[in-house]
Amino acid sequence: QVDLCIEAFGTSKQKRALNARRMNAVGNDILNTAVTKAAADVIDAKGVTALIQDVAQDDEQNLSVFLPPCHEDTDKPENVYKFEDILSPAEYEALKGPAAAFINITAEEITKKTEEKSHCSFVLEELKFLPTDEKSRDRKARCLWFLDILIKFSFLKIIKKKHPMGPECPHIISRKLMKNFTSLTYNNGGVQNLISASLKTKIAAYVIALALHIKNFQVDLTILQNDMKLNESRMMDIARAMRLKVSKAKGLPGLENDQSHRLGTLSLPLPVQKAPGSQRKRKKMN
Repeated sequence: QVDLCIEAFGTSKQKRALNARRMNAVGNDILNTAVTKAAADVIDAKGVTALIQDVAQDDEQNLSVFLPPCHEDTDKPENVYKFEDILSPAEYEALKGPAAAFINITAEEITKKTEEKSHCSFVLEELKFLPTDEKSRDRKARCLWFLDILIKFSFLKIIKKKHPMGPECPHIISRKLMKNFTSLTYNNGGVQNLISASLKTKIAAYVIALALHIKNFQVDLTILQNDMKLNESRMMDIARAMRLKVSKAKGLPGLENDQSHRLGTLSLPLPVQKAPGSQRKRKKMN
C-alpha cells in the first residue's frame, strides 16, 4: 500500500528509489535462480561422489596456505620455521612486560594455576622447567605467554572487542592476532572479525612451530591437540603437512597416563611431501 501511495503521490526522488528497489529485487531473484541452476548442472555432470573427492583433494592442497613459511634449503632445524616468522623482533620485545609474571613463578603458583586451569596444559608443564640462565629463562617465558594467548584466541569465533585478549595483551600482539588469524565478515549490516575452521588450523600450525622452538624440535602433539580441542586426525594432518616425523610414545607427562601420545619431530632431511592422491582415504558419505 505504501508503494502504491508513492507511485500515485510520491516525489520524483521517492519514485526513483522505489523503482531502484524493485529492480534490485528482480535482479536478486534472477541471480539466485542462475546460481541454483548452475549448481544443479555441476552436480548432474560430475556426480556427488566426484565433487566430494574434489573437495577432499582441495582441502589437502590448501592446507599448505595456512602453514608458517617453510625454508627447506637449510642445514639447521631451527631455520626450517624461523623464529622471526612466528614473532618479529618488535613483537618479541613487546612480550617482555606480560611475560614477566612467568619468569619468577613459584611451584605454589604453578599448582594454583593448574587447579584454576588459567593456562593450557602445555604451558603449565613447561613452566616447571624454566632454564636457570637469565636470558634463556626470559626467552622461554615470552614464548610460553604468546603460545598460551594463541591457544586462547583460537577458541573465539566472532570477535567484537577491539582488544579481545584483555588490556594486558600488548597492542602490537592484538594487531598481529587480528590481522593474521581472523577474516572480515558481514553480519547484521556490520563488519566483524571471524575465526573460521581454516584459520583455527593456521593457529594450530603456528602453535606447533613455536612449541618446536620451545622444546628443542620435538613436541608432544597430543598435549597440544587436547589443549586446542582438535581431533587427532586433524592434528596429524597439520603435523605431517609441516614435514614432521610423527611417532608414538607412552609414559610422557600428559593428561592421561595410559594415553598413547604422538610425538612430532622436526629433523633434517625433511620427509618428502606426499602427493594429495596418496593421502589417507576419507570415509564415504551416504
